[in-house]
Amino acid sequence: MTDRILRVAVGSANPVKLGAVRAVLAWATPTATVEPIAVPSGVPDQPFGDDETISGARNRARAAREALDADLGVGLEGGVVESATGMRSCAWCVVVHRDGREGVGGSLAMPLPDAVAAMVRAGMELGHAMDALVAERGTKHGKGAVGILTAGRIDRQAAYEVLVTYAMAPFVTPALYAVSPSAVAAPAPDAAPNE
Repeated sequence: MTDRILRVAVGSANPVKLGAVRAVLAWATPTATVEPIAVPSGVPDQPFGDDETISGARNRARAAREALDADLGVGLEGGVVESATGMRSCAWCVVVHRDGREGVGGSLAMPLPDAVAAMVRAGMELGHAMDALVAERGTKHGKGAVGILTAGRIDRQAAYEVLVTYAMAPFVTPALYAVSPSAVAAPAPDAAPNE
């Protein structure tokens, strides 16, 4: 990304979120320093919907960057989404640069058990609902819902590393994001059928 040492502020003290940011930045810009700072999300403790969850991540990224006068601010926020098939999880990462550029990445969409969805609808935060489901404490600071519901196949940090990587895309390949749509030629028709 650059040879200059970047100062990166993460809007959370959660070790899972910090681990995800550190792992991705070790790849993207190995000399970056990563500093946690607890900042408010500006959204409810349990965000509902992708838009509210993205807003929480963006608020955390901006507040962290400004509080530490960092080059980059990173915000991660988990939420839930209601759909016709039930409640699902969602998670988003926003990375903001001091010059105003921004990257957004999201995923972690998986169905939640009906018992968990009922607790969340009743006002409980997803992490606390998962704690109640498995009779543990602090699961959101470790394996998280994704780790529990996938029987350990994917833990929360690994899932968040994907989000951070997606949000970093405009910073690691800036030339591709600067290409004008009119400068790209349409591809030749493919002989193989689309899948």
